Amino acid sequence: MAAVLFVCMGNICRSPTAEGVFRRMVEEAGLKDAIRIDSAGTHDYHEGAPPDARAQLHAQRRGYDLSGLRARQVRASDFTDFDLILVMDRKNLETLRRVCPKEHAHKLRLLLEYAPLREEAEVPDPYYGGERGFDHVLDMVEDAARGLLGVMLRELRLPERPKNQG
Repeated sequence: MAAVLFVCMGNICRSPTAEGVFRRMVEEAGLKDAIRIDSAGTHDYHEGAPPDARAQLHAQRRGYDLSGLRARQVRASDFTDFDLILVMDRKNLETLRRVCPKEHAHKLRLLLEYAPLREEAEVPDPYYGGERGFDHVLDMVEDAARGLLGVMLRELRLPERPKNQG
């Protein structure tokens, strides 16, 4: 089983959004038993809290359910337990690089590396911005999640299963 961890600072906006988006794409591809997905924050500001209400609302409008997710901080075991640790921005990437064991440093990447058609390198934090910021984050995350799933299907040789047609 492949394992992907999405990381931002507080684990209440960007990383749970990425977790929810990617989880649905993986389920729709029939791969929920092949890819484990989680999210965490570099800081423990919101430990145990649900995603920001605005993040949940905007995600829900696009059909993503974030309501069952709860914030947690990155743990030392995450560096061994996950194959990819995808970070939303450079500041949090640097925070992780300082604590990541050398043998796992190759797992740390920016999420938007999987959205090559996007000019941006980082997913901006919508927490202090307006409502449009949450939709912008969703646009970016959806692009990256599609790219990530494509790479995982190719590199890990995971068989994509057809969607249920009912």
